[in-house]
Amino acid sequence: MAEVTAARVKELRDKTGAGMMDCKKALGEADGDIEAAVDWLRKKGLAAAAKKSGRVAAEGLVGAAVGEGVGVVVEINAETDFVARNETFQAFVRTVTELALSSDGTVDGLSAMAYPDTGRTVAEEVTHMVATIGENMGLRRVARLTASPGAVASYIHSATAPGLGRIGVLVALQSEGDPEKLSALGRQLAMHVAAARPESVSTDDLDPALLDRERNVLADQARASGKPEAIIEKMVEGRLRKYYEEVVLLEQTFVVDGENKVAKVLENTGKELGAPVSVVGFTRFALGEGIEKQEQDFAAEVAATLGN
Repeated sequence: MAEVTAARVKELRDKTGAGMMDCKKALGEADGDIEAAVDWLRKKGLAAAAKKSGRVAAEGLVGAAVGEGVGVVVEINAETDFVARNETFQAFVRTVTELALSSDGTVDGLSAMAYPDTGRTVAEEVTHMVATIGENMGLRRVARLTASPGAVASYIHSATAPGLGRIGVLVALQSEGDPEKLSALGRQLAMHVAAARPESVSTDDLDPALLDRERNVLADQARASGKPEAIIEKMVEGRLRKYYEEVVLLEQTFVVDGENKVAKVLENTGKELGAPVSVVGFTRFALGEGIEKQEQDFAAEVAATLGN
């Protein structure tokens, strides 16, 4: 058997574009023969998947699931929104999301978990799905929230199927109160987060860099008025309160009633349940956010295809 060296692994990787560990395994299965290893990768669908790995995958689905005191949201990307309507892809995203409930809340941890009834890991199943459906795909991110005692609620906006859609939100509430009533409030708050897009739960956990940036902008705006620095400082503090109402969950007006701040809603619910209610945290995933999409007109696409 030929030795599986780093150089041969690199050669196979360059030839097929497959992952390093897949190349190493292929060479082992092929007794070090490069061409046989290429065939092994092709049969497994790995070489074909690799050829698609450079294409931008900004569509797909966001999945959400909750259990007792735990909730997860997962984003799995594909190249086209057509795939999001594919029942096989939907079943895959739903299964991975359910697996995430017992994961460590990281992409690496979830990727390494066993995918049911296949003998493959989640990462290997992603590769298998690429070869099966014919589009580049990727498990992009996962978030996991817990509340004990309490409840975690989820909400899917623009749902494609139950638990699957384009925006997924989790809200974790901590309280000794009735879990069912907590879950109902949590779902309303998740709907609020989907619409209002807060940056933090409270003013205390607002990103300091974000706050400094806003303070500097407001200070420059106030100075343009020509007023003294002492007045400017008061103007900035006043405008910051308005900023908090825009980006801090507890300071936002609850979209469900359009009157009370979220902090007041929690206070009122706590009185009703006979136990304080607090927001442990929230997560909002919008499909494809932050992914740089390739913009290409039809003429340019045809030219590229023809090699012009």
